[in-house]
Amino acid sequence: MSEATQAWVAVGVRAVLGAHTQAQDAGRTDDVVALYTPDGVLELPGADPIEGHDALREAFKGWAPTQPQLHLVTNTVLTSWTDEAATAVSDVAFLQRGESGWAVQVVGRYDDTLRRHRGHWRLQHRKTTYQA
Repeated sequence: MSEATQAWVAVGVRAVLGAHTQAQDAGRTDDVVALYTPDGVLELPGADPIEGHDALREAFKGWAPTQPQLHLVTNTVLTSWTDEAATAVSDVAFLQRGESGWAVQVVGRYDDTLRRHRGHWRLQHRKTTYQA
């Protein structure tokens, strides 16, 4: 795999992760769901996997922000890649703004599998873990 391909994949992956974060924090549920493949899966600690666009839409609709929030996704590293699929790991801190200002609510990690779907990078599987 060439360095140019790796760079192209890295840009595509980071674009999806950034778009997901911004759409989720703005409460744009349909935009978030559009970033998943139709069979996309989201795994969260202590919950059954959320599978497919309909289930993802319901979940993200229920998580729509009621106060300002930010998911800060950083340290994204591609762990494998081809022209059609990639895996990446990222650190995430979730902050909310309340009466006392911004506060970190959760720190965790995303393990993502992405693939090309209809010419665009999309999340196929996201596993979230929380750090103690």
